[in-house]
Amino acid sequence: MRQDKSTTLHPIYWIPTTWFAMGLPFVALSGASSIMYKNMGVSDTQIAFWTSLIMLPWTLKPLWGPFLEMYKTKKFFVYMTQVFTGVLFGLVGLTLQLDHFFSFSIAVLTIIAISGATHDTAADGVYLNELNAKLQAKYVGWQGAFYNIAKVFSGGALVYLAGQLEGEIGIRNAWMIVMFVYGAIMLILGLYNMRVLPSSQSVVQTSSLKEGFHTLKDVIITFFQKKNIWYSLCFIVLYRFAEGQAIKIIPLFFKASRADGGLGLSTSEIGLLYGVFGSIAFVLGSIVAGYYVAKRGLTRKTLLILCAVFNLPFAAYAFLAIAMPTNLYTIGAAVVTEYFGYGFGFVGLILFMMQNIAPGPYKMAHYAFGSGLMNLGFMIPSMISGLLSDYLGYKEFFIWVLIATIPAFVVTWLVPLQKPEEEILATE
Repeated sequence: MRQDKSTTLHPIYWIPTTWFAMGLPFVALSGASSIMYKNMGVSDTQIAFWTSLIMLPWTLKPLWGPFLEMYKTKKFFVYMTQVFTGVLFGLVGLTLQLDHFFSFSIAVLTIIAISGATHDTAADGVYLNELNAKLQAKYVGWQGAFYNIAKVFSGGALVYLAGQLEGEIGIRNAWMIVMFVYGAIMLILGLYNMRVLPSSQSVVQTSSLKEGFHTLKDVIITFFQKKNIWYSLCFIVLYRFAEGQAIKIIPLFFKASRADGGLGLSTSEIGLLYGVFGSIAFVLGSIVAGYYVAKRGLTRKTLLILCAVFNLPFAAYAFLAIAMPTNLYTIGAAVVTEYFGYGFGFVGLILFMMQNIAPGPYKMAHYAFGSGLMNLGFMIPSMISGLLSDYLGYKEFFIWVLIATIPAFVVTWLVPLQKPEEEILATE
């Protein structure tokens, strides 16, 4: 089989750009789009439901993961989906000028979700195949850091830009320009990663559709034959149970008027909070966690610490909802607390899947199954979060989020962990 002969560069050249490209569309769909629709007059319930439902491809991606082996390489799918996603963001911007903008833009965002989920599967495959277990642990923090930088850039810098433009050129035009910016960034990343991604993989591995379905069947069977798989799946789904509910409502809570129990922040202020306060905390949390886990290993104690740092900072939003502070620095301190915790704690979930889910003959596909189910654990709570917050009110809702962290601690305490030496043997 023919080989792609491009030179393999140091991981630092391609991990940051690839995971930034992974995070940008995901966060644009799950976060920034909520603020966009809120400003355009769409109800909280509709926003929470539809912007959660369109995330479904990230859950279903294991179903087409094995078919990525049938044509070209994982590298090819990474940079091509980046380019395709860039074009689609441009189309989203154009749909905002239509009368039925919500329906049309949601449809295009759904296609972006399919492209993004495909990209993520291929990118994870590159990472798992090109790096051994020690390097995976070492660079998982950089993964999280640049994924989170994308989150902050999307929810911070670009939302701030939209807020500045809204007063000058109107809400629709402002967000059209922001969608064009999303598109341009993805196009640039696609062209860059076309040159720097490693490509030691054979160009063709599976030659027929029938063989693709046979591979898919074998992937599913061997996945559920893994030792302690049901414990692992409970862990993956419930680790983000509280986050899935909070993440959709936080920007809506920031934006809502004080008469409605919100903080009454402007779009620019929300962007400033995420872009300035959140960005440093995110990056720091992710990188520190990567080196922390690489040094200590993924033990019961480290996983519990990661879980605690991930979930307990949601108390900051309960504080904001109860105290209703007006000082932007006080609100920013809460954002810093939560974002550092998110960056630090999310590393535990990613490394758990690498060491307990991915090992074996189908690393990419099995990791895709794990991350797909992880997103299901995020998506379902997100879909109902709007109804819960409307029913409870913001204060009671964020108190409930704290209660919803309990399942994460239970499954973290109970889930069996694979021994590090077994992982090394499985991946070398």
